[in-house]
Amino acid sequence: MKRLWLVLCVLGLGAAAAQEDGLASLRFVVLRDSNGKPIRNAAVVLHPVKKNGKQERGGLELKCDADGKASFDGVPYGKLRIQVLAQGFQTYGEDFEINEPDKEITVRMKRPTEQYSIYTDKQNTPKEDSGEKKDGSAQKDAKPQ
Repeated sequence: MKRLWLVLCVLGLGAAAAQEDGLASLRFVVLRDSNGKPIRNAAVVLHPVKKNGKQERGGLELKCDADGKASFDGVPYGKLRIQVLAQGFQTYGEDFEINEPDKEITVRMKRPTEQYSIYTDKQNTPKEDSGEKKDGSAQKDAKPQ
């Protein structure tokens, strides 16, 4: 019984020291936006951000488990850039202010949407990409308009 009490005290002191030093415990949940199901093996990348808003060198990459969850303890307080990458989904990125000892961040990933390119001709007039090559022939994968 004394050992259990000693272990609990040491753990409690460690947690209190982490709070005094301004270290946080972060938990991430990565879900599909369409149905709320977890995305496994998503990469969660953490980058510290300087006061001027620029990303610092270095960082840390976490991988989500089968439930779409990842966590990391010992994150210093301050601004943190979070990026989430998963195959078949749009890349997510946002800056968070870490100022509390425990924080859970839920990310809802979206499927890619159809892309269009807009370019200008020699007279600087914007035109939509019609899928034609410069020689006037149509590309194979161009969609009719």
